[in-house]
Amino acid sequence: MVAAQEALQRLKDGNRRFRDGQPAGPRLSSQERREELVADQNPFAIILGCADSRVPGEIVFDQGLGDLFVIRVAGNVVAPSQIGSIEFAVEWFGTSLVVVLGHTRCGAIAATVDALRGGSGHRAQYLNSIVDRVRPAVEPLLANADNRDEEELMRDCVRANVHASVKHLRQGSSLLEELAESGDLMIIGAEYSLETGSVEFLDD
Repeated sequence: MVAAQEALQRLKDGNRRFRDGQPAGPRLSSQERREELVADQNPFAIILGCADSRVPGEIVFDQGLGDLFVIRVAGNVVAPSQIGSIEFAVEWFGTSLVVVLGHTRCGAIAATVDALRGGSGHRAQYLNSIVDRVRPAVEPLLANADNRDEEELMRDCVRANVHASVKHLRQGSSLLEELAESGDLMIIGAEYSLETGSVEFLDD
């Protein structure tokens, strides 16, 4: 079991390598590593990230096969299935770090903002389930958005949604809440920049 602070440092170091174009090596496709993982897995961190194709957790953090337990859903929103997946990894593997990873220019955030502004809508029936989960985080920001720079507003919406997901995880499961309060589990938010390749870990 890797302590939360050590796990966090591994992610920071990996993202620095990715950002600088100096990945550690082809660990994602190693035959030896695949064989090691046949019987068991021990991911050192859990990433709840967006499904956006530009933000794959293992690559952004320069980690290899079996290193991360990654859950991806548009808008990095929290629903019962995501909570259950995190509970599974925490309970079965003893993973002590959960990172909610949002990113700049998130399409799920843009879709929610458009809906709240009375946009023309969309034909995707179940997309509303994503929009409805993002809505509570961004709605207050739009209520006071007069004369605000649009790019800055969207960045604030992305971060507000990350903070909301972190709060939901901390309070939406008795297991996660108990472990977080005892210090055995760290749940934090982060934002990946599509423009720079850097991940900024947020204070929650």
